[in-house]
Formats: sequence, C-alpha cells, structure tokens
Amino acid sequence: MQRAWRVRAPRCGGGASSPPAPKRPSPGGSCASPEYNNDSEEDMFGNYDSFSGNDSLLAQVDDLEQKYMQSVDFALHPENLENKAIVEPASGKFHMQHSKSKELVFSTTENINGFRVKEEDNFWSSPNEQEERTQELGDFILDDLPCSQPLYFKEVDASTKQANANAGNNHMNSGLGRNLNQSFCHNDVEHSKTNNEPSPNITTDLNKRKCLKDHLKSAMAGNAKAQSPQISKTKQLKEAILSEELCVAKETIEAFSVDLGPFYGLPSKVKDLFVQFRGIEKLYEWQHTCLTLESLQRRKNLIYSLPTSGGKTLVAEILILQELLCRQKDVLMILPYVAIVQEKVWALSSFGVELGFLVEEYAGSKGRFPPIKRRTKKSLYIATIEKGHGLVNALIETRRIGDLGLVVVDELHMIGEGSRGAILEMTLAKILYTSKTTQIIGMSATLNNVGDLQQFLQAEYYTDSFRPVELKEYVKIRDGIYEVDSKAENGFTFSRHLNFKYSSNLERMDPDHLIALVTEVIPNYSCLVFCPTKKNCENVAEMICKYLKKEYENHRKKEKQDLLMNLKNIGNGTICPVLKRTVSFGIAYHHSGLTSDERKSIEEAYSSGVLCLLTCTSTLAAGVNLPARRVILRAPYVATEFLKKNQYKQMIGRAGRAGIDSAGESILIVQEKDKHLVQDLINSPLENCCSNLLLEFTKGIQNLLLSLVGLQIARNFEEICNFMCGTLFGVQQKTLSKEKSLSDIIKESLESLIEKGLLKRKIMSEKEQKSPSNLAITQLGQAAYKGSIDLAYCNALYRDLKKGLEGLVLESCLHLLYLATPYDVIYHCNPDWMIYFKQYTQLSAVEQKVADIVGVPESFITKKASGQVIRTELEEFWVYKALLTELTKRLTYCVKAELVPLMEVAGVLEPRAKQLYNAGYKTLAHLANANPEILVKMVEHVSRRQARQIISSAKMLLSEKAEALQEEVEELLRMPTDTPEGLLTTATKP
Repeated sequence: MQRAWRVRAPRCGGGASSPPAPKRPSPGGSCASPEYNNDSEEDMFGNYDSFSGNDSLLAQVDDLEQKYMQSVDFALHPENLENKAIVEPASGKFHMQHSKSKELVFSTTENINGFRVKEEDNFWSSPNEQEERTQELGDFILDDLPCSQPLYFKEVDASTKQANANAGNNHMNSGLGRNLNQSFCHNDVEHSKTNNEPSPNITTDLNKRKCLKDHLKSAMAGNAKAQSPQISKTKQLKEAILSEELCVAKETIEAFSVDLGPFYGLPSKVKDLFVQFRGIEKLYEWQHTCLTLESLQRRKNLIYSLPTSGGKTLVAEILILQELLCRQKDVLMILPYVAIVQEKVWALSSFGVELGFLVEEYAGSKGRFPPIKRRTKKSLYIATIEKGHGLVNALIETRRIGDLGLVVVDELHMIGEGSRGAILEMTLAKILYTSKTTQIIGMSATLNNVGDLQQFLQAEYYTDSFRPVELKEYVKIRDGIYEVDSKAENGFTFSRHLNFKYSSNLERMDPDHLIALVTEVIPNYSCLVFCPTKKNCENVAEMICKYLKKEYENHRKKEKQDLLMNLKNIGNGTICPVLKRTVSFGIAYHHSGLTSDERKSIEEAYSSGVLCLLTCTSTLAAGVNLPARRVILRAPYVATEFLKKNQYKQMIGRAGRAGIDSAGESILIVQEKDKHLVQDLINSPLENCCSNLLLEFTKGIQNLLLSLVGLQIARNFEEICNFMCGTLFGVQQKTLSKEKSLSDIIKESLESLIEKGLLKRKIMSEKEQKSPSNLAITQLGQAAYKGSIDLAYCNALYRDLKKGLEGLVLESCLHLLYLATPYDVIYHCNPDWMIYFKQYTQLSAVEQKVADIVGVPESFITKKASGQVIRTELEEFWVYKALLTELTKRLTYCVKAELVPLMEVAGVLEPRAKQLYNAGYKTLAHLANANPEILVKMVEHVSRRQARQIISSAKMLLSEKAEALQEEVEELLRMPTDTPEGLLTTATKP
C-alpha cells in the first residue's frame, strides 16, 4: 500500500532500488543477501533502524549525530572558530558556518531521504525563533504523512507540553521538530567548553536522542502495520468537511432549532446529490414549511396529506437522511407494493453509496429476519406492508426495536383496506407500544377522518392543496365533454362537443370515441387508459391499434423492435400475441397478468417515451410513478364495483408530469345510466379509514393477540386490553362494534386461539402466582405467527406438512410446489376438468404419484372431467427449511444459477442479466467496480443513468454482504454470556 514513507532498498554502487528491505550493507560496501525478520513484535526492523537501510531517516540521524558531535568539538576549538565546517550525511548536507543561524529542512519529494541544517545569521538562534521554524517544519512534514502518523505526532506533542509544563519550562516546541531541535540546541555556556568530553547536557541530549529513536521506530512500525486508505487529499478533505457538517447538523437538530443549517440539518453534499440524481435544485414552499415544523424538530409523529404528484416523497426522504446521518438510527420505509419497493431501492441506493448507509430490500422473497445488526453503518429498510410487519416483530423479539429511529408509511390510507390494512395497523400499534423513541411519519393523498388517525398515532397533522401541475377534470357523456365543477348544480358544466368523423364501422366498434380522445395526445404526449378488468385492457389496446394510421409505427421504430426482442427473451422465445401487435404502435397493456420482468420492461419503455399509451387496471394508480399528459377512465367501475372516491382520486392524480406538462387532463367516460352515480361520486367526500382488525378475524385481531403473547408484549388479559386500547380499532371500537365491548371481543378471540391449540393457559405455581403472566404460546402458535400464516389454515397446513414427511417426493418440485401454494388461491381456481385431465395424463409416473399422495388421484380427476359429483415452523419440519430455500430462489428468478447474483441487482431483469454476463460482468464485484462509460459501450440499450444506477445498486449489495460477513465473524468471536465458567462465577458471588 502506498504511503508517505515508502519502502526503499539500500543503494549499492548506484544500483536501482528494489521492493524488499535488505540488511544494512557491510562496511566494505557490498550488498548482503536479503534476510527478513518482520514477525517480531519487539522490533520488526531486525537490527536496523527502518525499512531503508542507509537511506533511512534514523540512519541519517545516527550519522549526523556522530559527525555533529565531532564538528561541535571542532568548531568550538579556538583556532577553528573563524572557519566553517561542512558535514555531508548520507542523503543530506549539514552546513555549519560561523555567526549564522541554523535551519532544519526535510526533503519530502517521494520519501524522507534525509535533512540538512543550514547555518546562516547566528549559529544559536533564540527559543522563539526555533519554535517558529520548528512549527513550520511540523506543518510541512504532516502534509505527506499517512493518516495514522499525524496522530502520533499529536500525542508526542501533548506529552512533551505536559512534561515542559511540569518542569516550569515556558519554551514549547512541537512534535518531531522539537525533539530533533533539542538534540542540537544548547546554551552558550555549554558551547564555551573546550575539552573533548561531552558536557552533562549533551549526555542528557543523547539519552533524549535514543528515546526519540525508539519513538520513531515505534511510530514507523505502527504505520507499517496500519492500513491507510489509498485516497487523494482532495477526497480526504471532502470527507472531513462532510463529517464536520454532520456533527454540526446533529447538534443543530438536537437543539430543536428552526434554522437547520446547510440543507435542512444535512450537509451540503446531500443537496448536491439531489441535484445530481433527481435534478431537484429547489424545494417547493410547502416542503420547506413542512420540514421546518416545530413538531418535527421535537420528534413528534406527523401525518401530512397533499394531492398526488405534490412532492410528498421528497420530504420523507429528507427526514430519512436526517435520521440515518445525523441521529445515527435505522429507518423503516413501508410501501404498498413490491414494484414500488424495488423502484425506491433503485432510487436510494446511489444515496447510500455516497453517504455511507445501507439500503436493504424487504419484498417478495428478499429480507432477513431478524435483520443483521450492523457494526458501524446504519440501515434503511424498504419494505412492503407484510414484510415490514415481520421486520418489526423480529426487532421486538431480539430487543432491538430501539434501534429503529424512524418509520415512514407511504399511502397511509391503506390502513383501511382489508387484511393488508389490518397488518399495517398491527405494525404501527406494536411500534407505538414498545418504543417511545421511534418517530412515525405517515403520508397520503386521500385522507378523510384524520382525527381518528391522529389519535391512534398520537400525531400532528399538516396539509396543503399544492399541485405542481394544474389538473383539469372532465366527464364525457355521449359526444359532449363536461368540466367537473363542484359549484355547479349537477357537478359539472359543458365544455365542448366531440366533432369526430367516424365511419359507421368505427362508430360501432368505438361508440365512446376513445380512439379520438387518445389520438389527440399520442404519440407526442403520453396517455393512460384505465379499464375495469384485465381482459378489457387487452381488448382496448388491440382495438385502438386496429384503427391507428401506419405512421404511428414509424415513431421510434428501432427502440420498439428492441423492446419486442426484450419481451421475447423474457418469455424464452415467446411473446404475448397482443403485445406483439400493439407494441409496434407504441401501445401496451399493464396489469397483474404480466410477469414482473415484463412489467418492468414495459414501465421503462413508457417512462422513456418508447411507448406512448398504456391500457391498465386500477392497481397502476397506486403503483410505480407513471404519470401522463392525459388520463382516461374507460368506465366508472373497478371490476363490477362502482368506483370509490379514493380510487377515482388516485387514478386522475396520474395526470400531469411535473417539469414536462403545463397541465394535466383526466376524462371519465360515463354512460347515461351511470350519470347520477357519477354526480354523487364527484360531490362526495373521501372515504373514511376504518380498522379492519375485526373484519379480518383470523388475519386481524386473532393474529394480533397471538403475536402479542408470542413476543411477550402482553402476557395476560389486562395487558392485552391495555394494548388494544391504543390501536385504531380501540379508537373506533364504539363505532365499529356496537353490540360487543372491547373486552368481550378480546375474551372471545383468546378462547378461540386456545381451542385451536395456538395458545395455552399456564398452570401457576405458588411462586408464580405473583407473576402477571398466565398465557403462553404453543409451538404451533409460534410457527403460525412467525410464518405470517392465516390462522384459518394453520391446522390444515400442519396436517399437509406432517403427511408430506411420511412420503415427500423429491424427484421433482411438484410436491414442494403443492405444499408452498397458498390456501386462499383455491377459491380463485375454476379449472376446466377436461384440460386438467389431459395435463394429468402427460405427467410422469413420479408426478402422478405426487398427485395421489396429496389427495388428487386419477379416479378423482376422471370423475370431475365426466361431470360426476364428488363428496367433500415447527422443529419436526426442519427438512423443509433447506428444501424450500433453494426452491424460493428458483421461483423468484427462474434463471440459470450463474445469473442469480446479477438478478439481485435492482432493475436488472433476465435479458439485462444475460447481456451483462456475456459482456464479462459475471459477479456483483464486476458490476460494483465497473466504469459507467465503459458499461454503456459494452452493453446495448443501457443509458448512462441506468449504468450509474446498476453500479450503485451493485455497490450497495456488495457492501451489505461484506457487512454481514463481518457481523458473522464478530458474532463467532464474541464471548458468550452463558458459559459454564461465567454461570459458576455468578453463582458463587456473595
């Protein structure tokens, strides 16, 4: 490793230097064979002063001192006082001149080769002059020393100052310069001596010289062993400035000051990164107001609400960075869908790499429970609702919930949506109950009963109507367009007629004039068409393309062909016939029927403008950020249910792209029969967020009570009641359940859990009668809540797993797939039994055996096909852990083993992984150390922005893996607290 003091070989006859440090040459001048003895803790240099033989600093000090002592005697002799002596050590020159002062100069070009002492005005300078010159010398030397060396000098300086102070000596020099000067500086009386014996002071200085020599040896030995980073001074300076700003920011934030420093309590580098990665140079006024709220500075919980596209996420990200960098706490960010989690991981990995924190994905099959406890770096966990709940459970169980400084919840209104809302409520309630230091931030565009949420989260509330792009809402009825106007009597006023020339055939195929509305904006602008069902998405996409002009195919033709090829590669050579026909026109559909890789490819193509129109279902409204110039709602329905106000607001909120469009438009197509329903929809308020704990009985309140006992949050009826009063259900209980009290609901739920064998009552001994605990969780109950199993199916799953152990078939994955299939999927499966029977007959004998074992024999399938009526984590399952882990990886990526490491990188799909692999980027290390410019040239269709994000994500993953390995090593080396010796010592203490 390169250092300021480099390893150099001795010079023998002017030969070139070589890396090793041989022994000092013999007096004859010949170079002896190199011998090494660097293993000694006492002296790693063997018999020699340093790495450099005769060239070393210490060797020069030795030579110089000997010649100095001789020259002093020579110079002090009366007959020589008028003359001058010149002494030339190995690498430097020592000039002594009468009536001239000396100046000690180190040569610091490549390494410190030596020094010279110049004699100028007065041979003996005053202490003040020496101090000035020595101070300059110290600063000069420190410039090129390794990072460990200046620390040594500071320690020497401090100890010398203390010693001088104790001795009453007011003359204080610094570091190496002081010690060296003390060897040469004596008073006039001492120099007046003419005998050849050294004075007592000189003897003392020689002892100091030896002490200095030992100090230097020790310092150089330490420097040789120390690991000094190979970074430039500029980078060191920048890091020092960043570190200093972080310290100041931390102090400022802790002081509850409204003036938050360079960038809202963060270093100025963070502001630069937002400009670099996001193009954000200035915050909106509402963002500034929100970030400077006194309630935030006092770490109170906060709910804030603004329209879609108002910039809510940026505020959350700044708060996240404050927590990670200034308060040095971990952060959990909860997002509604896997796709949004992946997008956010992709977006924030670059910040993590630059600012030194980890970004960990908890979605799908990714995430570790409990999370790794990091030694130095802090973690940003980005999780789905379900994974976030599991993460919080794991932190509570390991007593680490206090490490979580901040929890950010996006789309907070989802707390009122079914089982996922119940899980989100459980997560937040547990955080509120178990940690008084964790701050909760919730945001949403569609909130109504904010008072209930404030009471539940013990939070302040901030709202604003700001929207960067004006949104104009329209309704289409027959051939007229009406602008939505809440002040109007009917809710909207007439705007314009649709004067399109449709043929009779086209009028019959498109009575709602959808093609005309679409062609007003595409291909130059983007458009989203929301459809009620997945099938309708595909039909509408095909219908639009059927009547578009051929000119549309020429728009970015080459990139469309690349997209088709990409989709074909994802499908292993096949592509959906609908996409094959529509993509060439710049149109595609977007719904849950697409694979994750297909969906990502289509989203990227739409974001870059290759695709100009997407026909989609309502899930895209709360999904990834895909805005459009015009948003069209094909009908006011989601499946067969009439649109809710929250859903309507989410959909139309996608209209208008900040920084691109001056305005956004939404058009709701309405049939005459639905006109009055749409009027009510427009004039109605947003729906309330209501607790789903009681409605989702086995996924809600029962699951919650089971985990409370399992995590030892509450261990008896009274503690459970106390916890439940703090939930959203506890706030809304009188409204949601008028017939039963909260205590009655809790009692019924506990009895049901005991009957299912998930909880049990403890038999209390006399000593335990005083203990508040009288409930305990069973092994089955623990496996159920840790595995996030719907309690309605836990007994059935146990039976299936038990039966699987009796004859688990491993010759194919079919048996494992059966065991891993969720039970609630059954209700969505309505197979055509004739097709099912044909597929069954094509199975191998082994796979047919699996079907028979799980209760689907050939006789059953034959009867169903013919229309006949048919009558209707536990330790013992350790074997499944290893088997299902590998199966999960295979199911997650569905690629060859060598591509799996590349597929872990955010934003890398199978085709991209193949491209990278073929280009030579075969591991995470290859990607993490890649040059973005070269990557762009080596891999087709990769932009510089994508290249930088891929590299940042790879660096983040590599950093996480390295941290995990270091944690594992420390855990292995850590002294256990429950050793027999320790227990014995504790037991024998008086």
